[in-house]
Amino acid sequence: MPFPDPHTLPSTMGGQFRRHLPAYLKGAVVLGLFQLAMNRIDWLSKTAIDRLFGGLAGEAWRSATWILALAVTAFVARVASRFFIFNAGRDVEYEMRALLLDRLHRLGTAFYRRMSAGEIMSRATNDLAQVRLLYGFGVLNVINVLLAFASALEVMLRISPTLTAASFVTVPALTLITRAFSKRMFLRTRENQAVLGKLASAMQSNLAGVRVVRSFALETHERRRFDGINREYLEASLALARLRGSMVPMLGATSAAGVLIFFWYGSTLLLRGPLAGGISKGEFFAFLSALGRMTWPIIAMGFALSIVQRGRAGFVRLQEIFDAKPEIESGTLPAPAAPKGSIDVSGLTFLHGDRPILSDVSFSLPAGESLAIMGRTGSGKSTLALLLARLLPTPKGAVRFDGDDVCDLPLSALRGIVGYAQQDAFLFSTTVSRNIGFSLSDPDGAESMARIRDAAREAQVLEEALSLPEQFDTVVGERGVQLSGGQRQRIALARALVWGPKILVLDDPLSAVDARTESAILDAIERQAKLRTVVLITHRVAAAARCGQILVLDAGRVAERGTHDELIARGGIYASFADEQRVRGELESLESPDAAGAA
Repeated sequence: MPFPDPHTLPSTMGGQFRRHLPAYLKGAVVLGLFQLAMNRIDWLSKTAIDRLFGGLAGEAWRSATWILALAVTAFVARVASRFFIFNAGRDVEYEMRALLLDRLHRLGTAFYRRMSAGEIMSRATNDLAQVRLLYGFGVLNVINVLLAFASALEVMLRISPTLTAASFVTVPALTLITRAFSKRMFLRTRENQAVLGKLASAMQSNLAGVRVVRSFALETHERRRFDGINREYLEASLALARLRGSMVPMLGATSAAGVLIFFWYGSTLLLRGPLAGGISKGEFFAFLSALGRMTWPIIAMGFALSIVQRGRAGFVRLQEIFDAKPEIESGTLPAPAAPKGSIDVSGLTFLHGDRPILSDVSFSLPAGESLAIMGRTGSGKSTLALLLARLLPTPKGAVRFDGDDVCDLPLSALRGIVGYAQQDAFLFSTTVSRNIGFSLSDPDGAESMARIRDAAREAQVLEEALSLPEQFDTVVGERGVQLSGGQRQRIALARALVWGPKILVLDDPLSAVDARTESAILDAIERQAKLRTVVLITHRVAAAARCGQILVLDAGRVAERGTHDELIARGGIYASFADEQRVRGELESLESPDAAGAA
């Protein structure tokens, strides 16, 4: 089955049902055939029994032959109904996963601050599974109950309207019980699935931060916290189980009361006989068979109702993700055919809540040039990098690439123009080569491996990758836990180089490397600057000096701009950075083992 286009998929319960209506109609047709076959079996059973007790036993075999043929037909129809309807439920689940992933890719940081990864995973697994059961088993049972009711009612009314009315005395009670439990089941199910989300979130955070938990000896504390959530989930699950456990017996007992009424009044009619206004032995059996076909689906509706309400609750929780508004909307301009990579920033102001992060930042960077952005911690450097890549909601008209407002460009085109390597490098739990070649369609191909090795060499991580147990096929673990911080940074840098964008934004790629490696990476960045526009976020003067222009931020504003020599001569913030780092370097050299030995 081809991967569906998420933009064509409905995100409502009714929309999904209508999308798969053909499959449900086919399932309903074969379910109708099944119930018709069962209806005819009831009548043929009546005929066969009346012949047996009427002295015509030799003719009963014809009815038995037809009953066998109809039973085979009913079996095939029953299997076919499950094929169509259960497959529709699976297709809904498949498409909802695609829709969910698309929404998660489009949502921004505000959403992920509100909903944890564990909570999202709970909705993507448990809640989505409940939705599948709703669209499969739930729909099947609802259709089957309606058709079984019609099929059985036809038999019962033709045999005896009065016996039918007597057998239906308990139906109002069944309806009231079902309605009473329905709302409570929905609410309890939502509570249960919400606590399950909290449980998944707690487990995910403990797994992601297992080293921190161990380093602070907080295992006991975390076990207590997890135990509290686990008990909450246990109580919610038991409350739901008690509700289901009381509903099914109540429905069963009420239905059984209807059967007892049938036996009491039906036996009276049977003893009276057909000639005295009663019923025959065959009619008694046929009525009992039809009543059983009607009663069992009604009893099963208790379980089906649980499935439906769990599915509804799951869909409501998924709807919170589907209805979340993306912070960043894709533009509608045609994608640039041949982007050059020039950057123009004009009056860029960005607020986090009411707190200004950047204020009136402006600069221009021609295509193929390099710019270093420096500033103290909290000056807005990383925020500016994110806004250039439009990973935060960039204000309209503030940032232009080749003259086009980034807000007007399609996000897919923008991501092809700008490559961003973040300071806190994220690696996937796969091999080194697949992390570096993440943007390649076939990262394991020979041509791709050559590009991966070249990028690793440029990022000064090739030798270390080859020294790993399985070289480029070494799995780096969750978030790259098997590697050092410097290795993770350089692999992320290599990943950005493989992507080969026209604008390369590097957010402090040197914060976790030694001086020798730093120099080699800076050489690589200089080579990259000849091929594309480079924006380097850094706190190191040695790195900034390699760039053509330097922009210094202070409290979110542009404090200085110029070349290395110009800013040193000016004696401002940049010059103070240079003095601080020069003195620190001299002190470190004096404290090094080599210097101590020479002394």
